[in-house]
Amino acid sequence: MDGAAELLFYVNGRKVIEKNVDPETMLLPYLRKKLRLTGTKYGCGGGGCGACTVMISRYNPVTKKIRHYPANACLIPVCSVYGAAVTTVEGIGSTKTRIHPVQERIAKCHGTQCGFCTPGMVMSMYTLLRNHPDPTLDQLTDALGGNLCRCTGYRPIIDACKTFCNTSGCCQSKENGACCLNQGINGSPEVEEGDETSQKLFSEEEFLPLDPTQELIFPPELMTMAEKQPQRTRVFRGDRMTWISPVTLKELLEAKVKYPQAPVIMGNTSTGPEVKFKGVFHPVIISPDRIEELNVVNYAYNGLTLGAGLSLAQVEDILADAVLKLPEEKTQTYQALLKHLRTLAGSQIRNMASLGGHIVSRHLDSDLNPILAVGNCTLNLLSKQGERQVPLNEQFLRKCPSADLKPEEILVSVNIPYSRKWEFVSAFRQAQRQQNALAIVNSGMRVFFGEGSGIIRELSISYGGVGPTTICAKNSCQKLIGRPWNEEMLDAACRLVLEEVFLPGSAPGGKVEFKRTLIISFLFKFYLGVAQILKRMDPVHYPSLEDKYESALEDLHSRHHWSAVNYQNVDPKQLPQDPIGHPIMHLSGIKHATGEAIYCDDMPAVDRELFLAFVTSSRAHAKIVSIDLSEALSLPGVVDIMTEEHLEGVNSFRFLTKPEKLLGSEEVFCVGQLVCAVIAESEVQARRAAKLVRIVYQDLEPVILTIEEAIQHNSFFEPERKLEYGNVDEAFKVVDQIVEGEIHLGGQEHFYMETQSVLAVPKREDQEMDIYVSTQYPRGIQDIVASVLKLPANKVMCHVKRVGGAFGGKVFRTGIMAAIAAFAANKHGRAVRCILERGEDMLITAGRHPYLGKYKAGVMNDGRILALDMEHYSNGGTTLDESLLVLEMGILKMENCYKFPNLRCRGRTCRTNLPSNTAFRGFGFPQTGLIIESCITDVAAKCGLPPEKVRMINMYKEIDQTPYKQEINTKNLMQCWKECMAMSSYSLRKAAVEKFNSENYWKKKGLAMVPVKYPVGLGSRAAGQAAALVHIYLDGSVLVTHGGIEMGQGVHTKMIQVVSRELGVPLSDVHLRGTSTETVPNANISAGSVVADLNGLAIKDACQTLLKRLEPIISKNPRGTWKDWAQAAFHESISLSATGYFRGYEASMNWETGEGQMFEYFVFGAACSEVEIDCLTGAHKNIRTDIVMDIGHSINPAIDIGQIEGAFIQGMGLYTIEELSYSPQGVLYTRGPDQYKIPTICDIPTEFHISLLPPSQTSNTLYSSKGMGESGIFLGSSVFFAIHDAVNAARRERGLLGPLKLNSPLTPEKIRMACEDKFTKMIPRDKPGSYVPWNIPI
Repeated sequence: MDGAAELLFYVNGRKVIEKNVDPETMLLPYLRKKLRLTGTKYGCGGGGCGACTVMISRYNPVTKKIRHYPANACLIPVCSVYGAAVTTVEGIGSTKTRIHPVQERIAKCHGTQCGFCTPGMVMSMYTLLRNHPDPTLDQLTDALGGNLCRCTGYRPIIDACKTFCNTSGCCQSKENGACCLNQGINGSPEVEEGDETSQKLFSEEEFLPLDPTQELIFPPELMTMAEKQPQRTRVFRGDRMTWISPVTLKELLEAKVKYPQAPVIMGNTSTGPEVKFKGVFHPVIISPDRIEELNVVNYAYNGLTLGAGLSLAQVEDILADAVLKLPEEKTQTYQALLKHLRTLAGSQIRNMASLGGHIVSRHLDSDLNPILAVGNCTLNLLSKQGERQVPLNEQFLRKCPSADLKPEEILVSVNIPYSRKWEFVSAFRQAQRQQNALAIVNSGMRVFFGEGSGIIRELSISYGGVGPTTICAKNSCQKLIGRPWNEEMLDAACRLVLEEVFLPGSAPGGKVEFKRTLIISFLFKFYLGVAQILKRMDPVHYPSLEDKYESALEDLHSRHHWSAVNYQNVDPKQLPQDPIGHPIMHLSGIKHATGEAIYCDDMPAVDRELFLAFVTSSRAHAKIVSIDLSEALSLPGVVDIMTEEHLEGVNSFRFLTKPEKLLGSEEVFCVGQLVCAVIAESEVQARRAAKLVRIVYQDLEPVILTIEEAIQHNSFFEPERKLEYGNVDEAFKVVDQIVEGEIHLGGQEHFYMETQSVLAVPKREDQEMDIYVSTQYPRGIQDIVASVLKLPANKVMCHVKRVGGAFGGKVFRTGIMAAIAAFAANKHGRAVRCILERGEDMLITAGRHPYLGKYKAGVMNDGRILALDMEHYSNGGTTLDESLLVLEMGILKMENCYKFPNLRCRGRTCRTNLPSNTAFRGFGFPQTGLIIESCITDVAAKCGLPPEKVRMINMYKEIDQTPYKQEINTKNLMQCWKECMAMSSYSLRKAAVEKFNSENYWKKKGLAMVPVKYPVGLGSRAAGQAAALVHIYLDGSVLVTHGGIEMGQGVHTKMIQVVSRELGVPLSDVHLRGTSTETVPNANISAGSVVADLNGLAIKDACQTLLKRLEPIISKNPRGTWKDWAQAAFHESISLSATGYFRGYEASMNWETGEGQMFEYFVFGAACSEVEIDCLTGAHKNIRTDIVMDIGHSINPAIDIGQIEGAFIQGMGLYTIEELSYSPQGVLYTRGPDQYKIPTICDIPTEFHISLLPPSQTSNTLYSSKGMGESGIFLGSSVFFAIHDAVNAARRERGLLGPLKLNSPLTPEKIRMACEDKFTKMIPRDKPGSYVPWNIPI
């Protein structure tokens, strides 16, 4: 073996040679820190979000082919890219050279908002086009399945990608022989092509064509190297780890003899996350490179042999090819494997992970092992001693010594036998999300009948997700051999399997009863599937299935996405150069797509910069007995560790009400509380040292985690809030009936793509401090840093260029982290950077408040609600943070669109031992709105009326009064409701849903329509003030700054539109640099849907001041240019700079009297959603959503529609799949995209229509526009109620007529368990209290 080798690879066409590489380094930090290519982003570090996607290209000297594939740079060890060409987003195009068509289209189709996920999206798309220049829509959604976006709702990204498809814009679905483009067919109304409205947000005609000849070529040097260079093992040695890359099978076996304990890695998708998240360390790693024997594909007489080194994506292609080539009876196992390969992880992971790695890892939720186990596969092993074969069976999966790999053995290939005639293989899985999510339970099943006798000769059933590894139900299968394939056999099989596959109540992963139900639901699906085939093969001997059962076999596949938007054109009288009302592209759109947009952590390292990492509490409520820092301080590179003592006198800060501690080194009140901060020379050193800080705790009682426990212990924050209107007690005496109920809503993680980031840079003189930070509230950061450093605010400047998503989560916690970083920077006189990892971020910063809502409604038989008494409880966490404001806003908005003549609502914030929950888009209303809609649904059920009827009858009439006695005009609410009814063809589709439900027993559809009234306002005039600064330079160009933060909502784009209109200058002559406390002081927090409104009015004020000053100049030379006017003004000593100011809207609330004028205006809207659920598994599919919104006069319809869609998808996630999971000790389990599922491209409605109401009223907002940031989130509840409707249909058919109580989020588990049937009755149930559950609902 060589001594230390040189690492050689190419990045974006340039050669990189690294002489002393550290094998522990991943490609992502290498690209970002070493090569300064910061376009590739860090999003999660575990391959789960796609923000770090790059394209890897490798040349195979045997086949003479180049393979391009997408990969997650965060999981690729840099040593493994030897001889490869890496392409990053910077390499495909930039504004300095030329932009690539993918970059152009994603920007111009409005597919970027905060832009943080965009480089990853661009690279996934680019790689697809390198391999398939003319992709199908299936390939497209598949390519983007591993990329998460939290802002856009994906529709514009799909639109951009569709422009590359050969059937651009078409659904490719000629159902009933008609294409969806001839609208009307899908129940959407024919749109009159008048001049009034427009259906396009971009024009395809001007796009650059895709020209494959213009792409970077594969470096010829790497080809020559691969073909000519003598093959020898490469060794890279680091401080702690040695990396060995054998290039022949012989060398691989030698390495394995020498280092038997070293893992063999190919894609690092299994070892990588273990090293990163579980702290596993391997001193030696063996990574074979281009070994022919590991990549074999061999069709033999008895089956297919696949090399263990093939990636899962290659296996998918090989199997798809085999299914086409071979007769169907031979490919049963291959088809089952393909089904799971298509949903397994994202495209990046499938291209990195190897077949052998997947098998040998034996993860408990492996999707392929259950199928390979039932398919009688064998593993070909090799060592210096020779070769041997072991069956991939239960002994191998359980790692029995006799059946496992020996330390010096490697897996070379896998034999997957052909299936036989009368043999059937099926695969099943259910996950929290349909794609790119680990299975909750999966299964492989095989039966062989020998002849057409229908008597079971062989039966094999395996399950994943229900034990420490894949479990085979061997004994059950044995007992069923010789039985006919009928209902009695099925019944016996279910009982046997439930007995054999035992799952204790405290099993890891929780969801125990759901898992038990899935075990037998899958078995039933297999029974039905085989029965159906037997019937087809021999119609005489086999009874046919009931028609109503057929649909149980169909997967909930989404058809191709299709969307439509409809908005008002600008007034024909508007000047052609006036950009207001036009769908202008996001100001940074192109820079997002090229990776040139700079976020906080993309800023170059400052000289002698330090890195800060936090140590957090691991107990929910405990006294800290001791903290031992000695081991951590002894590590090389560690500069300091700060505890509470260092911050003496400045360790607390009052943000809103009560002071909050920055570091807690005496007593801790939640898991994730900041205890101390490690400062080191590098990120790696700081994180390593943080793990070595030893804390001894003494647990304290009580540990309060849930709302119920807080009520029991009377643990609340003061004050409580109460709102009363009318006379509730009297009204209850005259009603026909009383409906009581409650609903529980889980919390939600912000999951902004850019984690919390801060860089504190001390200046050399006057104790000045610059803070570069990803925040919504620069003034708040300035205040807390000045307080901690005991400096006046004028010495602390806070700068924000852009924020990679925030949603309310980058305010107070960000301030605390910035203050600690600034303190360290000040103490050491060196810059300090602190970037949270995804898991830390989710643990420390918390999110949306879980809620418990109780209601008692007095109802007339016609559905009118005359009296309503409600209680709201929110889980505030350990400190008050913004919880009181959230509670208040929730109460003030809780009636949604309904007029209840007599109403009472009390609200309490619970103090619990969880990280403090905080502001989140919608600010309390998504919770309280769901409580009221849930009440309406209950009332409808009690009165025997459709929920829409009850909604209509209780809705506000035109001019009315809210419970806090503010006047409201709801004319537009009724118009949105009626238009949504018409646009969604509600009554037609309601009938179609009922027909479908009557014909299908195991699949049900649901349809629901929900209105929204979202009051907009910040509660006080002071909170709504805004300022701006506008400079005109002598060449006529304009520079504008304001107090608002650009976090994806497009505020800077709108502000430039305002300047362009007011001054009459082209958009290209206006520039905006970013937000800083240096240019606009005392700015308010950017939140509450009003950022563009308030700052726009301030900018308008500044522009009008300038115009007034320049009036004499312009009147002298009306035909002049701005350059002429600016120079003339300068010569006449007229100032070309002006500040603008807006005082804020008048707003007040008196909680004593329950009266106030809280809100400036109301946003109205309605959404209708249709879903289909699988009653056997709990899966659901969003078939179609129609939204109508009243947004006044839109400043930029593309941005406003983007806000509506993004909020809708985020709301849909909140109410369906986003589920936080805590241990009974208060430890958060869901700390990254692997465990916490936000919607992906596969979750959005197959059909998505958005229509904006024509503007009717003028108002004193900015150009009579309305803020769109938050209102759309609640419309996601239309999906919740559509699922509710579908579950209800299933229950009615099963004779379950009682009231249905469904809590949020409506996960597959809740859907399945609510569709009670013989299988849910069959499972064993554990008595509460007889076991300790793995997790608790919060």
